[in-house]
Amino acid sequence: MSKAAAAADTSPAVIVRELGLQDYEPLWRAMQRFTDERAALTPDEIWFTEHPPVFTLGMNASTEHLLAPGDIPVVQIDRGGQVTYHGPGQLMIYPLIDLRRSALGVRDLVTALEQSAIATAADYGLRANSRADAPGVYVAGMKIASVGLRVRRGASFHGMAFNVAMDLEPFSRINPCGFSDLQVTDLGGLGVTASLAEVRERMSLHLQRHLWGDSPDRSD
Repeated sequence: MSKAAAAADTSPAVIVRELGLQDYEPLWRAMQRFTDERAALTPDEIWFTEHPPVFTLGMNASTEHLLAPGDIPVVQIDRGGQVTYHGPGQLMIYPLIDLRRSALGVRDLVTALEQSAIATAADYGLRANSRADAPGVYVAGMKIASVGLRVRRGASFHGMAFNVAMDLEPFSRINPCGFSDLQVTDLGGLGVTASLAEVRERMSLHLQRHLWGDSPDRSD
């Protein structure tokens, strides 16, 4: 049994929340409050949501990668990474996890997120991969999932965006994740017809497995 799985056996059950369409900034502030107010026995939570159109800039992001935002709001936030886009049809996965209690490092969490996206893509017959030089998940060189995290008080927030069936045009208004030549794709563009709800269910199972191994189902 891994250290994370052993820790999971003695920590409170994880709470999985499906939040529907949520404005970005209020939900970001809610993640901050949850992290700042959580106590030693506060259950971990995984939030699934989607957002209206918004560009987000990481803490050290360069505005030179924000090419032509137009009427889409831009929010400077406290995660790592450069600029990315969120919009309807994109599944957002926010793991709010006490990393110390779960015996997880930041790299462990990034790997779990990436591997859950790879496994979800495989469920639909797609071969996806991660890259050591650029966090996220790719299919045929095109990015389908982006990862950006923040750790505070030993606990994580922010997370991963997985493109399901969305308008990809806004990605042309930025250098996604700071790369001028990076192409972005989604499941729909790769010939997969799947609802956000279906993808969420698959992603949730894969993520919990990669985080806590063969420990009992920790979802509510």
